[in-house]
Amino acid sequence: MSKFVKAKLINQDGSSHIEFMFNPTELSFTRTMNLNSCGGARTESGIPKVSFGSAKAEKLDLKGLIFDTYETGENVLDKHIQSFQKAVEFLDKEERPPMYIFAWGKQEYLRCFVQSLTYTLTMFLPDGTPVRATVDITLQEIDDMGGSGNTGTPSRP
Repeated sequence: MSKFVKAKLINQDGSSHIEFMFNPTELSFTRTMNLNSCGGARTESGIPKVSFGSAKAEKLDLKGLIFDTYETGENVLDKHIQSFQKAVEFLDKEERPPMYIFAWGKQEYLRCFVQSLTYTLTMFLPDGTPVRATVDITLQEIDDMGGSGNTGTPSRP
């Protein structure tokens, strides 16, 4: 029987990682291309002429991540959501937000930062303590931490 492995965001500076309480049900990757429209230039059929640019950084959407502290009665904001908030609310004096590798088991999917966070509190104790939340995050691909720029190599196989 194989061991249950949780998905996580591994912090690149060695500080605390963000481990998911329950694994995602799907991973939704998006990569788009920069297009350059040529003002009023059109083809014979009237379609605007387009020149193709470079690919934009890949994005990974993780939706419906569940965090539940009902059994322990702990505040889910303090126990889990706060880690995600720190990922998007970094100090202004820092040049970049915290950098992570999104990994699940042996697979490293994306070197990234947390571009957006949405969370919904869905269960409360009688005293109003939030004990369940669903989280949606968007992770944006970044270049290799060791280099001064994009190495041109993808961050996932």
